[in-house]
Amino acid sequence: PGGVFRVNVRGDGYASGEFLEVVPDRRVVFTWGWETPGSPVPPGSTVVEIDLLPEGDATVVRLTHRALPDDAYETHRHGWNNYVGRLSTVAEGGDPGPDPMRERA
Repeated sequence: PGGVFRVNVRGDGYASGEFLEVVPDRRVVFTWGWETPGSPVPPGSTVVEIDLLPEGDATVVRLTHRALPDDAYETHRHGWNNYVGRLSTVAEGGDPGPDPMRERA
């Protein structure tokens, strides 16, 4: 908690934030926003919660993105679904192939 991150998600702009809560192997909570001038979701304006929930021999990833403006919801839903899906493929030992989000950038 208190640490910061900065990531170039698709190759065309940076998202950044601060870690608020870290529970090893169980949960991470951080602020999120885009550094792009005029973004409807500036750094620190929203909060992402990721919980790892055991379910039998598997793990369920529950991702909640709070305080998104209505006009940013669909874009972020599509992005998170893309990257959580790719993470699942890698976790199962597969190759997710080229990132379709990056190709659109």
